[in-house]
Parts: sequence; structure tokens; C-alpha cells
Amino acid sequence: MQEILAKLDAMRAGARLGGGEKRIASQHAKGKLTARERIDLFLDEGSFEEFDMFVQHRCNDFGMEGQKVPGDGVVTGHGTVNGRLVFVFSQDFTVFGGSLSEAHAEKICKIMDQAMKVGAPVIGLNDSGGARIQEGVASLGGYAEVFQRNVNASGVIPQISLIMGPCAGGAVYSPAMTDFIFMVKDSSYMFVTGPDVVKTVTHEVVTAEELGGAVTHSSKSGVADMAFENDVEALLQLRRFIDFLPASNREKAPERPTADPFDRDDLSLDTLVPENPNKPYDMKELILKTVDEGDFFELQPDYAKNIIIGFGRMNGSTVGIVANQPMVLAGCLDIDSSKKAARFVRFCDAFEIPILTLVDVPGFMPGTSQEYGGIIKHGAKLLFAYAEATVPKITVITRKAYGGAYDVMASKHLRGDINYAWPSAEIAVMGPKGAVEIIFRGDIGDTAAIEARTEEYRQKFANPFVAASRGYIDDVIMPHGTRRRVIKALSMLKNKQLQNPWRKHDNIPL
Repeated sequence: MQEILAKLDAMRAGARLGGGEKRIASQHAKGKLTARERIDLFLDEGSFEEFDMFVQHRCNDFGMEGQKVPGDGVVTGHGTVNGRLVFVFSQDFTVFGGSLSEAHAEKICKIMDQAMKVGAPVIGLNDSGGARIQEGVASLGGYAEVFQRNVNASGVIPQISLIMGPCAGGAVYSPAMTDFIFMVKDSSYMFVTGPDVVKTVTHEVVTAEELGGAVTHSSKSGVADMAFENDVEALLQLRRFIDFLPASNREKAPERPTADPFDRDDLSLDTLVPENPNKPYDMKELILKTVDEGDFFELQPDYAKNIIIGFGRMNGSTVGIVANQPMVLAGCLDIDSSKKAARFVRFCDAFEIPILTLVDVPGFMPGTSQEYGGIIKHGAKLLFAYAEATVPKITVITRKAYGGAYDVMASKHLRGDINYAWPSAEIAVMGPKGAVEIIFRGDIGDTAAIEARTEEYRQKFANPFVAASRGYIDDVIMPHGTRRRVIKALSMLKNKQLQNPWRKHDNIPL
């Protein structure tokens, strides 16, 4: 028996060594952790339970029969993050460059199937050279098996991809179908075709970092939600992020005790909105002063900055926050911001996370680039997402809510549950000056008359009271009491029940 146990220990030690000391050193030299080091840092200490440590590939072509490494380039299993169950796979670049074989894919599929059964998030730590060429179509079939599970799990369990190395070709489509993608600067990249192919086909000369690096995808394409400085920061922030999310669509997000009083007033908010309606202010200040302890996890902070999305807590419970940002493009909705917010709203709705919408929006962005780019269809995505959402929806209009953008931003007409406005709110079809120029076109000529009519329009319509008189606004609230009013509304809506008509699925304007 002792001989068998010794043999088992030796096999485990061999599996833990992955591609060997030389390749581990090479991984470290690039500033990257190994697959197992990443898992150890991400999960609670001593909680990891590994699956399929001894699985090996079954390929006998191109000399592969003599190159078999236990685990076959991916470490899979489950553990806990802050005491909560998660499933994780971590690709091992030291073994065949982390390339995906049929056996490698089967290991990933196994934990995804298990996660679906028990209702727990799946976290993928991606660091792979792509499909294992020696296996041909078997490797491609493995990818498709993973893709199918990504689709089946969508909206059922949270799926998060952390790109910690290369991710190219067909491999990018699994992360693309997960709920959130995080990347590491200077060591991770994603693209469908690499720089060499791009150069051959389009004659563009571009580096891997420029084509698909973390900064590119977190600021230009919007593919990635966050870009972190290194592996350690990425894994620690991922631990923090997981804490905002429920384990599955059958559970509520975890509640975290807070010492922040629910009825805390913040008098500085009374002067947040400037007297000049054209002067910007930072909407993040309102968010940080409203959520518990100023703890806000912003997503896609460097992409479509005219809208802010992310998670915070109100009285210990997770809320999803969507807010126009007057500091960028005056808070206008455009193609990118509409898509960014729509996907976030749909995630919150899928996982029963209440949505708080902070509104200061002068309208949709005008211009040929927006119209040619399909702003009509992309803007409709955000409208559709809010309209179909059945979770508690609370809206606070801080300043401008003009035209169709007023409707889109979780208005009462899209089944907003509680809609508040600050006294500074202006709810109208359009801005006073533009409205006057249309209403009195040709009737008034001099500047003084235009200004007088503009002020008349502002007094009559550019305020929250006309909307409040119709019940479109539930109350005009003092800015300093925003936190208290929102928390009370959330408490009232805790047991809200609302169902959409039965259908196989909706047909969102993609």
C-alpha cells in the first residue's frame, strides 16, 4: 500500500509541475503566474478541489504519443471565494502553450456541467495558444462543445473570463459569450486573426498589443470590461467583483453588513448640479456619495465614458447602477453607450439585481456617423432592455431628461417602479432654446425676444413639476436625501413580482 501511495504522490507532483521548471521560469520571466499559482491566489486558502488531474490527450499523430502531460494544459475544479462556491478552470501555458485538445475541452465542459447542476459561477482563467493543431477537427469540436455550454449557461449562472495571456482565433468566442471579460495589460491579448494574417490580407502593420491588447479592448472595442496592471491585481479585483454577484439566477446576491447608515444625508449633493444648465459635473460623485461606504465597482470605465455602469450596495444589498455622465459628450446617448448600458441592464435583469438609473441626458448624439452606424437600432437595444426588465427599477433624474432619451432611461412609461426627480430636473421634449426656435419660427427676430420666450418655456416646461402632475414622477426629492429615498424604495420593492408574456425568447434589435 505504501508503494501505491508513494506512486500517487509522485504522479500528483508530476501533474503539479505542468510543463516543467524551465517553462515555469519562462512564465515567471514574462511577469505571469502559473495556472496553479493563479488558482491559489484567486480562491480561499485550502479550498480548491481539483478534477481530472491525470487526464491526458489521446492524440497519436505527429509524435504526440510520446508527449503526454497529466492534466493536458488546464487545471479544473471548484473552491470558494469569501466562502462562496465557484468553479474555475485555469489554462496552463507551460503545457503545449495551453492549447486546447479534445481532452482539455472535456475537462472544461465537465466543470461547466457541474456548475449548472449546483448553481455556481464559472470563472475561466484563459492563457492559451488556441486550438491544438495536431488534433485537427477534434480540437475544433472541443471548442464548439464549450461554446454550447456558454450559451446554455447564459443567464443561469454568472460566467466570467479573465484573459491572462494569448486568446486568438476561435478561442475568443467562448469569452465573448461570457458575462464579463477582464484582461491584463501587456501580457494578454484577444483577436480573431493575428498581426501576421492582418498584414498579409489588408497590408496593415500592427502589433499584437495594438490589435488586441487589454488597453485596446477596454477603451476602443468595448470587448473587455476592465484592464488590470498585472496578474495579482486582476485576481484580487476579481475576488472583490464576485462578491457583488449571486451564485445563480435562483439566488439573490449576497448581503454584506454595513456600518453606513441607510438614512445618511449628504448636504454636498444639494450643490452638485451647477446653476448653469450647460456646465458639466461629475456623476460619479453622486454614485460614490450614495452607495454604501463609497464602494462602487465600475465596469468599462474607459469605454463609452458618457455612460457609467457598475455595481454598488445599498444598505448591504447589490444594485446595478446606470448613469449618464455629463462630463463626457454632455451625457448624450450614442451607439457605444447604448450597447454598453443595454448589456449591463440585461445582465442585472437575468440575475434579479435591482437597477438604479441616474439620469442627466440631453438626447441622442446627432450626426452622420451615428446615423450611418445605426444609432436607431443600437439605441433601441437600451430601450428594449429597460422595457423588458422585471427587476426593481428606480430612476432619479438629476438635471436634463430630454426627448426620446427621457423615455429610454428607465422612465415610468417603461415600467419604472419608482421615478424621482431633483428640483433641478428639466423634463421636456427638447432644450428651451431649441424649442422656442421651432415653436416661434419666424415670429420673433431680436435676441431679447428669443431670450424672453426661452425663459418662459423654461419656467413652464423645463422643470420636474409638469411630469409630476401627471404621475410620471413619483416625487420631487431633495438631493441630499437621495440615498435614504432610494433605499426605502428598494426595501418596498424587495418582493416585487412581474412577468412578461410567455414566449420562446424575445427578438431584441441586435
